[in-house]
Amino acid sequence: MSKKMSRREWSMLSLTGLAGFMLPSAVSCKSPSATGKASTAGVIIGAQTYSLRDRGLDQAIVAMNELGITSCELWQGHVQPLELQWKRNSTPEETRARNEGIRKWRDTITMEEIAAIKTKLNKAGINIQAYNGVISKNDSDKDLDLVFRTAQALGTNVITTSATVDVMKRVDEFAKKYKTIVAMHNHANVRNPNEFATPESFERGMEGNSEFIRINLDIGHFTAANYDAVDFMNKYHDKIVCVHLKDRKKNQGPGVPFGEGDAPLAEVLKLIRDKKWNIPANIEYEYNGENTMAEMKKCVDFCKKVLTS
Repeated sequence: MSKKMSRREWSMLSLTGLAGFMLPSAVSCKSPSATGKASTAGVIIGAQTYSLRDRGLDQAIVAMNELGITSCELWQGHVQPLELQWKRNSTPEETRARNEGIRKWRDTITMEEIAAIKTKLNKAGINIQAYNGVISKNDSDKDLDLVFRTAQALGTNVITTSATVDVMKRVDEFAKKYKTIVAMHNHANVRNPNEFATPESFERGMEGNSEFIRINLDIGHFTAANYDAVDFMNKYHDKIVCVHLKDRKKNQGPGVPFGEGDAPLAEVLKLIRDKKWNIPANIEYEYNGENTMAEMKKCVDFCKKVLTS
């Protein structure tokens, strides 16, 4: 198990893409949430800001600027107050206090405060490609509505979420109301048919729902579950809003530095480039490294080398 909390752990216990540096030869390619004409020649390498979970929003913005990141998939943990983030080995009392704090934050947050986050990122030259919000089957209508209103205030029409198959029809009603795409994010739990992990689970999540229900394919988790990300992307690229770049070993193996696992990261990046697909590829640093910035730079450099070769 990772020494650091996983985004899955954080999401479950909190109640409930870099839009990118551009390669020198690439033309700007925009996400569905961006304005203007999408490029047919470029690849966006983005960052899921969960990669920078060891720091608050202001420090994450500084880090993205240092890394040359010009847009992001904004993690919910960078929208909520830093003190409400999940901490390993919390006591039951601390967990209850944190959950109460999150509930109070949800009840009192204003859209003006959320919009100020967008302004802060935009002033730093960073576009919000998607909002990564927590959605669960136990959410009230008020909770669900807040996720969509938050995305709207952040200026994006894309939400990525680690929800479950059985909640998607309910989510679709909000997606249609707000005309907002909800992209289902997968993990590697193939034993639970209600989890997004298999090609079939994505199909069931979309079945009978509107065009607003789409896919956020995590290449690393898909590989760990022993599925072929390249084959899946060839079949479903028109449903994929963005991908998460991470490397893992097959057979539920661990997360490892880019290029050391079995995930077809290079193949996926070249596929997006060569097919000219409008699919941002967001780095999600999740393996155990000693220094976040050093590891993120390695991830960025890996992508640059692949796409300029």
